[in-house]
This record gives sequence, structure tokens and C-alpha cells, in this order.
Amino acid sequence: MKKFMDMAIEEAYIGIKNDEGGPFGTIIVKNGIVISKGHNQVLKLQDATCHGEIQAIRNASKSLKTYDLSGCELYSTAEPCPMCLGAILWSNISKVYYGCDILDTEMIGFRDNLFYNLNEDIKKSLMQQLERDKCLRLYDDYLKQNKKNAY
Repeated sequence: MKKFMDMAIEEAYIGIKNDEGGPFGTIIVKNGIVISKGHNQVLKLQDATCHGEIQAIRNASKSLKTYDLSGCELYSTAEPCPMCLGAILWSNISKVYYGCDILDTEMIGFRDNLFYNLNEDIKKSLMQQLERDKCLRLYDDYLKQNKKNAY
């Protein structure tokens, strides 16, 4: 396990050396074999979703030709933020190992802790339900087609 975390750290160094994003590197492993790597590329791609975990999940899905990463383990230099944790859960990754926690990450200027502690006032000021009936009809039409749910 230590060798995979060392690889995640190396991956993070690639990103920071090239000024692509923060010190976040990720390795995804299945059956002891590295399936994919990823590092933070938010600055390089000007895309707030390009966290190391997301990049590694995208690469693993391409490599394995599936969105279901059951049986995979993820190694990250930092505790996954809520967005990345959501992607980890959606992709069925079986185990996550991380180095620094959210408080460590906050100490170097990142605001992950804010997203773990969203209160109802923030949610209410940010989100508003709209056209629920039309969207329910959309869901109903989807169910009528008997499509397999892709999570």
C-alpha cells in the first residue's frame, strides 16, 4: 500500500512542478495493478472539476471500459473533497486511502472544510426548485423506456 501512496505523491509533484494545480495526486489500483493515475489540473484546464481523484476515475473508466470501478482502491494525497467523494461513491470504488486530512488541506489555503459543513442557509441561498412537474414527466418517460440505470 505504501508504494501506491508514494506513486500518488509522485503524481502530485508532476502537477505542481508543471503549475497545473494543487498538491493532489491519485492512483487507482485493481488486484494490485495500477489502473490509472491523475493529478489536480484545475489551473491547466481552467476547470474546477479537474481534481486528482476525478481525473484518475475518468482514466480508470476509460482503461477498464466501464463506469463501475468495483474492486478498485484509490490512493490520494489528500482526503477527498465532497465532489470527489461523490464520484468515488458513484463509481463504486471499494476502498480509499488518503494522506492529509481536510484540516491539513485547509492549512495550505484550500477551503474543502467549507463544503463539508454546508448549512441550510447556504443551501437555500444557492438552490431553488423549478419546474418539478415537467422534470417528473421526464423521469417517467425515462422509466417507460426500461433503460438500465447508469447510477
